[in-house]
Amino acid sequence: MRLTRRRTILGILVFAALLEGALAFAVLNRDSDPIGVALPLHPVAGSFRPDDTKLEECSEQPCIEQAFGNVAYYQGPRTAMSRFDEFIAEGDPSCHRIAHAIGAASLVRYRGNVARTFAEGSSSCFSGYYHGVLERALVNVRSNDADRLGKVARGLCDDPDVLDSRWMAYQCFHGLGHGLMITTGYGLPTSLDACERIETYLDRTSCKGGVFMENISSSYGVTSQWVREDDPVYPCNAVDRNDKITCYGMVTSRILRVDGLDWENAAEICAGVEASFVKTCFRSLGRDISGQTHRDPAEIVELCAVTRSYDAEGACISAAAMDMTSNYTSGTQAAVLCETAGVALRGECYFSIGAVMGRFTDDVAQQVDDCRSISDGSEYVARCIEGTRIRGPLSVALAR
Repeated sequence: MRLTRRRTILGILVFAALLEGALAFAVLNRDSDPIGVALPLHPVAGSFRPDDTKLEECSEQPCIEQAFGNVAYYQGPRTAMSRFDEFIAEGDPSCHRIAHAIGAASLVRYRGNVARTFAEGSSSCFSGYYHGVLERALVNVRSNDADRLGKVARGLCDDPDVLDSRWMAYQCFHGLGHGLMITTGYGLPTSLDACERIETYLDRTSCKGGVFMENISSSYGVTSQWVREDDPVYPCNAVDRNDKITCYGMVTSRILRVDGLDWENAAEICAGVEASFVKTCFRSLGRDISGQTHRDPAEIVELCAVTRSYDAEGACISAAAMDMTSNYTSGTQAAVLCETAGVALRGECYFSIGAVMGRFTDDVAQQVDDCRSISDGSEYVARCIEGTRIRGPLSVALAR
């Protein structure tokens, strides 16, 4: 039986998860780059203005975004995110854009103070709140100069409160990547050049991950010139070898947009990409399966079965577990997925949970406690703890 899902294609817009499997991308060959065309900014990203719109009055997406933005502006982001978490309980695929609106409005409330705004946010719905903060912070930078953009970008995320943990730093620099794309009118080369101006390798790659996530799955419905309808793998097959791993880490988001939610077809395409990046492509598929099923363990296991004949089921399940851990900022829900999967897949699954949870805190004792809290099995706890020890981009560490 073909396992093509019938759910709305809108889900594709939000299920690119915040794992660092989408982090280490490269600049395309500048000699052949077409010149980017400036595009109008979405109002949320560009210039949030509070008004008297109430959530109970809304039925359309723009109204809902404005209403949640108003809650954030007048009552604070914690109140807005609490109501938001109740609102999205049924897995509304529009949640990422709503979270963007809350982040943008919160930054206006706090008069551009990125650190304070970040501190009062949450990672709900793929950290859309953090993306909205950084997009709004960049919108007044009227420049396509990579040097200037890079300088501003560095300044937005260098506050000690933002850099307090690897998780928060990742959110900031990843959100910057989204913001750079929108600010430059989806100018991919310029955005990547700006990311290159960021000081550390990890933060640079976090920034590039946001750039390329925005390129493939635009927050505002824009179709980037850096994708091709007749080649859903592009631009992964056109970048330098050292940078392909990040592109392939999110490539199925593009494949599924172009070819529909045909999981078997996506698995077949992954099996046929460049040999060194096949596993990375299947991990991308697992992340997308998690998002599209609203992180339902049984459905994830069912859909990841399409990768079994390619010996990639472990990569699919473990990437879905990472997606769940990132989305909930907890390993509890992902552990249910690990237990639902076959016994042979569980060790890798718990290892991947640990790889994400290790970003939440740098306290080793807390990391150990977190792993012990999600499983009674000593073997799985040990694998989880092993995962927390990973440093650097997860895309590289988990791709081999």
